[in-house]
Amino acid sequence: MALKHEAYITGIGQSEVGVRLARSPMGITMDAIKAAMADAGLTFDQIDGVATYPGRMAGFLGFSPIGVDEVIETCGIKARWHMGGGEIPAQLSAIAEAADAIRNGHARHVICFRTVYEAAAMSRPEEFPPVRREFVEGSSQWTAPYFAISAACWVAHYAMRQMKRNGMTREQLAQIALNANRNALDNPNARAITKKPLTLDEYMEARLITTPFCLYDCDRFSDASTVLILSAGDALDEVKTTPIRVAASAGSVHRYSWDQPDYMASYATGPDLWAQTDYKPKDVGTVQFYDGFAFFPISWLEALGFCDIGAGHEFIDGGKRIARDGDLPLNTAGGQLGAGRLHGFGFAYEAALQLRGDAGERQIPGDPKVAVATSGGGPLAAALLLARD
Repeated sequence: MALKHEAYITGIGQSEVGVRLARSPMGITMDAIKAAMADAGLTFDQIDGVATYPGRMAGFLGFSPIGVDEVIETCGIKARWHMGGGEIPAQLSAIAEAADAIRNGHARHVICFRTVYEAAAMSRPEEFPPVRREFVEGSSQWTAPYFAISAACWVAHYAMRQMKRNGMTREQLAQIALNANRNALDNPNARAITKKPLTLDEYMEARLITTPFCLYDCDRFSDASTVLILSAGDALDEVKTTPIRVAASAGSVHRYSWDQPDYMASYATGPDLWAQTDYKPKDVGTVQFYDGFAFFPISWLEALGFCDIGAGHEFIDGGKRIARDGDLPLNTAGGQLGAGRLHGFGFAYEAALQLRGDAGERQIPGDPKVAVATSGGGPLAAALLLARD
């Protein structure tokens, strides 16, 4: 039974996922919005809220080329509430903020979107000029001189600690990428990213990016837009899909500077998520964990209590437990490693799809009713608990 003052995912949509797409950022954003609107059975005059992360970034357009104001203008939305800031725990916090707005009566139907255009922007620097600085300042002064400008370098420290302190092997770490590859092969939206099976031998022989991460441990820049529509419990008679409740959310920020805190922000976020709900880890049918780098899902398994801290690599050893027919199906669409860097929103999209039973060839068995989707995992993290109840 729907709860009047709760928030539900009632529509989902995703544009083409590509590498160096020619279509404009607004074009692919509208593709995803229209798909989600059709999925929910809503019209734009019913939409009264819009949310995104982190909003339009004029100096970094590939990362975030579209803001809420542009969507409101293009769609002719009469918004009572909108949010488009980056100063929240992580990407999926935009969905959590929209759910809170609905619970507090500020909106009834909210479009939540995330558009990325990083691959296309890099291929067309004349249209999307990269940020250029005359000098190094702030926290980058401690990393840029050593060419450690990628988060891969920073996350690798945590992965190496898992190896040195707890015995993780590269063969165990490989299971995240191998699982992503297998699932992406059954995801039509992943065709631009994953085209053929990946073997353990190929993984082990791939060039290292930053120890212990090889090429297959790092997600790939892509171009896409993902949309989720959230609706109030007392507005569900206006939609046509199976509603998925945002049952709980949590987030944490630990030093944006990446100054090597003892544990990533996910470890504080996990216990906070369970504190917001009566559901427990044993109730979860699938997890969709942020995997910008392969160690992130391992840390989320530990942070959310699916295994002991320091034992995440043992949980995934051999890959059977995280397979689609395993105890805890992980990243069933391929995650970002297999289906492109959708920057967080793809995990909530896939979780909703699985809970509705609409995932087609990659639908997991057992009629899952509860899922966890996460984003981030370095100095910032966010998690959503979604339920079909």
